[in-house]
Amino acid sequence: MSATPPERVRVTGPPRRAAQTRRPGTGDIDEGTRIGAILIGSLVGEQRRLAVRVLIVLGAVLGSLPLVFRLLPALADVRWFGIPLAYLLLWVLVHPLLLGLGWFYVRRAEANERAFSALVGHDDPDDEPDDDPRAPR
Repeated sequence: MSATPPERVRVTGPPRRAAQTRRPGTGDIDEGTRIGAILIGSLVGEQRRLAVRVLIVLGAVLGSLPLVFRLLPALADVRWFGIPLAYLLLWVLVHPLLLGLGWFYVRRAEANERAFSALVGHDDPDDEPDDDPRAPR
């Protein structure tokens, strides 16, 4: 038989963790808590504001073209290589503008998502270190 008996351990309750200061995180979003709704609402609101800003720039640039041609009727008669200036502006100005605004929107939307991800962090309880020194390693 064994000469030394196994070490006795007193169990008084569930393992206690250090201060229970928990950041709001993905668990709140998954569980549908009020904090999770506020977090998702903030992300959706920021993405909506970004989309509105991009649309305002697009609308201002494209909407100003008819106004410019209305205020300066002499521009309607300008031709470059036989092509009216209005068509050239629409062909040459609009496509780079759309590409640039699309690039800007995607970059800012990804930055918003990275900031949101950093805010909520990763709070999977299985990945947290266990504070119980008797826990198997």
